[in-house]
Amino acid sequence: MSDHSLITLVTTDHAGITRGRALSRAAYEADTTKTCGWVPANFSLTPFGEIAFPNPWGSAGDLRLKPDPQARFTCHPKGAATPLDFVMSDVVNLDGSAFAACPRTILRQAIDALKKETGLSVTASFEHEFQFTDGAGEGAPFSLAKLRGMEIFAEDLFTALDQAGLGPENLLPEYGGHQFEVTVKPAAALAAADRAVALRAILNEVARTHGRTITMSPKSAPDGVGNGLHIHLSLTDENGRPATYSAGGPGGLSDRAARFAAGIVRHMRALVAFTACSAISGIRLQPHNWSSSYTWLGDRDRESSLRICPVVTMGGKTPDAQFNMEYRAADCTASPHLALAVLIFAGLQGLKENLPFAPVFSGDPDLLSPEERQRLGLHRLPTSIDACLAALDADGTVKSWFDPLMIESYTGMKRKEEDLMAGLSEEERCARYAEIY
Repeated sequence: MSDHSLITLVTTDHAGITRGRALSRAAYEADTTKTCGWVPANFSLTPFGEIAFPNPWGSAGDLRLKPDPQARFTCHPKGAATPLDFVMSDVVNLDGSAFAACPRTILRQAIDALKKETGLSVTASFEHEFQFTDGAGEGAPFSLAKLRGMEIFAEDLFTALDQAGLGPENLLPEYGGHQFEVTVKPAAALAAADRAVALRAILNEVARTHGRTITMSPKSAPDGVGNGLHIHLSLTDENGRPATYSAGGPGGLSDRAARFAAGIVRHMRALVAFTACSAISGIRLQPHNWSSSYTWLGDRDRESSLRICPVVTMGGKTPDAQFNMEYRAADCTASPHLALAVLIFAGLQGLKENLPFAPVFSGDPDLLSPEERQRLGLHRLPTSIDACLAALDADGTVKSWFDPLMIESYTGMKRKEEDLMAGLSEEERCARYAEIY
């Protein structure tokens, strides 16, 4: 390895894009407190590289990327000329204090608030769906033939993920054309979001070394199968014991987990502004699409937006440690840190307000009358950037979780993103996002 090999200090911004600056690896390892410069206006960058204007930052101000040595990810995929080496960083002010718009800091604030006010902690994992855009990965859905066609790619991917400490679990040949899903082991909330960032980077790196191109965009074509980001989460109590399951609870949820879920369902329309808010996310969030379309808590139902997941009891296994919920109204245009932060904040809100349990619904909301959907709390999710931001603006509780400057920056960036897509057909929009994500 050369004396000038590099490590990159990275942050994943409000658009879910990982950005950063490289340092000499030797210099970083000699002083892991070393920081590098950053700019406030970077938080107003759209996915397409334009800075939204006006924004609260302007051209003034300086920040630092402060690396977290516990969140370093290193691997050397087969065929790569050099190792992939990066460390997740907090965006801080020059005096080291937290910067209000840093997604990683916001997630940490949510984690700390939940712990302080309830004693609970969240364990999470992010499942990523992706598609090959170069014709690779052909085959029948879920078939061995489809998987075998990408066996070498899969082995190299798992090796790289393992080198980086992500704990790869499954590579699934998915339903869509050229589509797969990759999963890694769950971790504490902050580490889980960091791992989601690392997985995206490593997946793209392995694809590049194989001469392949992939996309994790929510839609590569309007009539194609969408790529979701499924966020699994469970609760542990003050003593580190599983706290999500109770045999007599609604859908098997414990009292606290049910109220946590109720908070997510109550605020879900506004949460989508942070979990699935691109100009094409709404094409995926449609009924009868094995996606999400309503504010809906379901028991093992893949159309629900918050799904109570199944457990395996064969071989004497017990539900307690397995039991978890899956938030499905998310995609890879979201920042993993912001997405998980709003889920935790919403769950905490449900606990603080002692919300009544959300109905566990099974069926087809489209077959119900408007009155019945209202009674069950089944409301359509927003399906455009404008609708997402309107739902966020209408929910003062969700807005209160953030510094006003962060909200101003985020909403301004999203409005600019929508402006950049104006006049394009759905096909053209999907093509643009597939190039970025």
